[in-house]
Amino acid sequence: MHRFVAVQRITGMLLMLFSFTMVPPIIVDQLTEATTTGPFLMGLWITFLTGALVWWPARKEHAELKTRDGFLITVLFWAVLGAFGAIPLFFADEAWHSYTDAVFEAVSGLTTTGATSVASGLDELPPALNYYRAQLHWLGGMGIIVLAVAVLPMLGVGGMQLYRAETPGPLKNSKLTPRITETARVLWLVYLSLTIACGLSFWAVGMPPFDALCHAFSTLATGGFSTHDASIGYFKSINVEYVAMLFMMLGTINFATHFAVWRGRNLRFYWRDTELRVCIAIILLYTVMIWLLFVIHHTYSSPLLALHKAIFHVVSYGSTTGFATDDPTHWPSPAPLLLMLSMFMVGCAGSTAGGVKVVRLMLFVKQAMREIQKLLHPSAEMGIKLGGKTLPDEVVYAVGAFFSVYIGCTIVLSFLMMLTGLDPVIAFSAIAATINNSGPGLGPVAASMAHVNAFGKWLMIFAMLLGRLEIFTLLIVFTPGFWRR
Repeated sequence: MHRFVAVQRITGMLLMLFSFTMVPPIIVDQLTEATTTGPFLMGLWITFLTGALVWWPARKEHAELKTRDGFLITVLFWAVLGAFGAIPLFFADEAWHSYTDAVFEAVSGLTTTGATSVASGLDELPPALNYYRAQLHWLGGMGIIVLAVAVLPMLGVGGMQLYRAETPGPLKNSKLTPRITETARVLWLVYLSLTIACGLSFWAVGMPPFDALCHAFSTLATGGFSTHDASIGYFKSINVEYVAMLFMMLGTINFATHFAVWRGRNLRFYWRDTELRVCIAIILLYTVMIWLLFVIHHTYSSPLLALHKAIFHVVSYGSTTGFATDDPTHWPSPAPLLLMLSMFMVGCAGSTAGGVKVVRLMLFVKQAMREIQKLLHPSAEMGIKLGGKTLPDEVVYAVGAFFSVYIGCTIVLSFLMMLTGLDPVIAFSAIAATINNSGPGLGPVAASMAHVNAFGKWLMIFAMLLGRLEIFTLLIVFTPGFWRR
């Protein structure tokens, strides 16, 4: 009970903190159409009062969090975040006509998935709602828990366990600075700086200021929500697409690497990052394969245009952003499948991208090669190195376990999606898009998930949370051992 009260206190405080993120959309609404202030005020007060009611009975509990408490708070907060973040969308009654649709949109935003439950009409939505969707991306991009870690010490609790539970990638214990709160602040400083640079760049190439702001939020977070049904294709500007590619790539890079470049004032740190070099190699490989398919099938009017389309969509899908200028469903086979596969393996650990992360893929291949070598040399001691350092076997084996569970979850959820009436390929693409936090699937689920029934949407909500919390963080709370003292 003692531990539960501590978790209750933190969850209440985090909910109260989250309620204030509904103030900026109110300001946007007052500056524009002033038609959705009511729903946002309702969302703010319901969220704040619920948080206060949860916090008040446990306000005097100041126990240090244990590891399992950190996992529990992370899961609880992401679950309730979607529930309460959906309130303004539901009460606005613009495009979300059920609470399921509103929760789907909110969770998709916060997990930086970018799949939408809106069939069409994004261009006609009140600006405050489009801003709010983009803001959900931006807050979810680096992890709302990392933001909270920066202020938790002021609230009288430790934050290391939350940071470890939330930070993407297998090497969660590596620090940028000695103090965890300073680390969180540094991450957000880098994130904010890149967001400002992205917004100014979009504006400089002709994007209207409001669109530039919203797309900057979506791009750096590798989210994918747009203010237009046609996504980035709405602007019909190759310069806009180049800016989007640049900042989608920056969002795909480990933020520890960004910090190293910023602190050392040396761009060479990017090239020294082995994971980034492998990431670029994977992007180039997928680009060449898809470009060759375009050229062979004369998909576009010129090889140069085909190359641009190939690299833009590989970067967009691989970074798990999901911006599009064309519908890949109409591309020659197997180009759409290649795009789906790129979702799994382009994002770097410690970035805003989803997927299994390049570093895990590297370790998985190294482990496979080691097992082959062991068959030839059974008595040899063969360590696996990353960045010149030999990794502990438990880290290596954990990567293998992660792949097994990741693939297992994808198969099971894809089978369950088929029960909603989707054919196997479309069902797989919907789960691949959501568990990798990418957004667009294939065919009927390419532009929107609006036509999927409520059961299917809740499956995808679960998949989005699985992907955002990197599988084990969510699954661990369903194990009996987690609840034993």
